[in-house]
Amino acid sequence: MDNLSYQAMIVEEPEKKTFIRQIKTAQINDLPKGDVLIRVSYSSLNYKDALSATGNRGVTRQYPHTPGIDAAGIVEESLVEPFKKGEKVIVTSYDLGMNTSGGFGQYIRVPKDWVVKLPDGLDLKQSMIFGTAGFTAGMSIFKLTQTIRPEHGDILVTGATGGVGSMACGILSHLGYSVTAVTGKTDTALLNSLGVKTILSRDDFLENTKPPILKPQWAGVIDTVGGEILATAIKATKQNGIVTCCGNVASFDLPINVFPFILRGVSLLGIDSQHCPMAFRTNVWKKLATDWKF
Repeated sequence: MDNLSYQAMIVEEPEKKTFIRQIKTAQINDLPKGDVLIRVSYSSLNYKDALSATGNRGVTRQYPHTPGIDAAGIVEESLVEPFKKGEKVIVTSYDLGMNTSGGFGQYIRVPKDWVVKLPDGLDLKQSMIFGTAGFTAGMSIFKLTQTIRPEHGDILVTGATGGVGSMACGILSHLGYSVTAVTGKTDTALLNSLGVKTILSRDDFLENTKPPILKPQWAGVIDTVGGEILATAIKATKQNGIVTCCGNVASFDLPINVFPFILRGVSLLGIDSQHCPMAFRTNVWKKLATDWKF
């Protein structure tokens, strides 16, 4: 393809530990090598994008760089099957927007193994309304719903006004689950609009954390924050309940004992949206386009 120019948000480091962000002109030929060139129609904003845009070396090692861990658009050029020019596709996770030029530019070039065909039932904009947050929530819900049904009891969602948490609340309510949300915010309008039945303040939820096991309340838990909130949720999960874990915004430590696991059979399932198998990834996107669309 000709060396076209395009616009991108580029983060630069003109001085050590000083980062600036500008919309600048970039060149197609400067994109990394890859199988599929995609003209980006939509992206979404994630916490990891903010880290990359402010110079966090744990996310992005080299600058100049274009963040954006999500992208949806149209195939402009493909060197491999099964992708063809003109097809609508989604790319999330892997290395996109971290050390590979990301969705905050008008073009990306990526390996074919990163690309998902846009499923019927979603348009490109809708796919990026879900984005990585909705996809991660979807992975969590997929794991939880393999065992837990609405009649089994309430589902607890922590960090409920965040991206993953709010998506989880919306999908679970849409599927008929009774959702209890934990939040540090006082404005409950968003959670009410998502069909949440009960809202707990973070302080109230953490009022009683010392006992090694608590009164069973939750049939399942979708945790997005980690730390003591996750530990408290595990302690109060019912017999054979499922707890999914996908974040560490509260803490990466988990102050827990074995009692919930050996006395109640609670299962703690990790959720890794960055490197999940493509078959699972495609299945979750199909669910988001159909049964889970709200």
